[in-house]
Amino acid sequence: MMFEFSPRAKELQLRVGEFMEEHVYPNERRYYEEAERLGPWAVYPVVEELKPKARAAGLWNLFLPQSEQGAGLTNFEYAPLCEIMGRSHLAPEVFNCSAPDTGNMEVLARYGSKAHQERWLKPLLAGEIRSCFAMTEPQVASSDATNIASLIVRDGDEYVINGHKWYTTNATDPRCKICIFMGKTDPDNPDRHRQQSMILVPMDAPGVRVIRPIAVFGFYGVPDRASEVVFENVRVPASNMLLGEGRGFEIAQGRLGPGRIHHCMRLVGLAERALQTMCERGLSRVAFGAPIIKHGVWSERIAESRILIDQARLLTLQAACMMDTVGNKEAKTQIAMIKVAAPAMACKVIDWAIQAYGGGGTNNDVGLASAYATARLLRLADGPDEVHRNQIARLELGKYEKRTSRVAHSSHEHT
Repeated sequence: MMFEFSPRAKELQLRVGEFMEEHVYPNERRYYEEAERLGPWAVYPVVEELKPKARAAGLWNLFLPQSEQGAGLTNFEYAPLCEIMGRSHLAPEVFNCSAPDTGNMEVLARYGSKAHQERWLKPLLAGEIRSCFAMTEPQVASSDATNIASLIVRDGDEYVINGHKWYTTNATDPRCKICIFMGKTDPDNPDRHRQQSMILVPMDAPGVRVIRPIAVFGFYGVPDRASEVVFENVRVPASNMLLGEGRGFEIAQGRLGPGRIHHCMRLVGLAERALQTMCERGLSRVAFGAPIIKHGVWSERIAESRILIDQARLLTLQAACMMDTVGNKEAKTQIAMIKVAAPAMACKVIDWAIQAYGGGGTNNDVGLASAYATARLLRLADGPDEVHRNQIARLELGKYEKRTSRVAHSSHEHT
């Protein structure tokens, strides 16, 4: 399969790359310093300073397909832009292209009512507010999302919401104004995938309590703000229900496909940056009479990094292309494959970069420590590796089970 980008997509790649060189890379140290000094409950001034520059440059909401508010790019066209932005933790929010806002905006654009879009989507598209997505729970194995125990109960013209969530990205951000909450409206439905619904919950609704920020390998607020949130008898209008009761999984599948492309391509960019750091540091540091990179296993590791990164990139582009041409359902194997391959690749490459950098690679002066935290987290987020591997194996075996069954049936008829 040959991949060729349109002239417009190539132009955007160039423009995003130039913006990164001029505005993002020079401000990374300041970004990490502000995140550490101000903490996960604060707005980071550097982000707010750069947002208007990105918007003025026409590099805003690039993720949103077929919309007057977005760039109208396909998944395939947007994927390399995600890779460029993924080279820095600072970049995605600067372009208004960071999770979970991207997925939440797509949900509101696709499934929200006109009133939802006016109240929540418009300010999200403008970068005036932020949002969170409450799905994972501490008391159940959320890798099986049918386990989610939070309740959404109809009471007249309202729904009453009770649940305990964590790793709810963005909830500590003071600009976070709206939550997409997943819980059970019909816990006794024999179809476990029709028990769940998604509903909009304003973060200032009585009964919503953000308990604490959760550090990811010691990092608070970079690149996201993992949070623990309790919902106690929270009442919202019945009109806040998205799409209808029992359709939570349907919404989740529509949301997660593009999101996995975004995550994986950002990891490719992060790994490219780590490989660059590995090579530059290894060439500039001398030990035992020669550059570090000339010793031992480093040629092998550099070569292996190059192979792994390119494999992950090509696999992700193939998945994006299939999503655009044959749809998410037909691309489900490829989507599952990239979700396993890209984080594992990034973990390995970044780990080698830390090793090449030496002790300084374990603090965050060059961003390798936070890069590793991100890559390792993404072996769990949006479904752990094991779930995706099981799905891939099941789909692969399905090809042969049908064939074996046909052969066995044919043999039985001839005997």
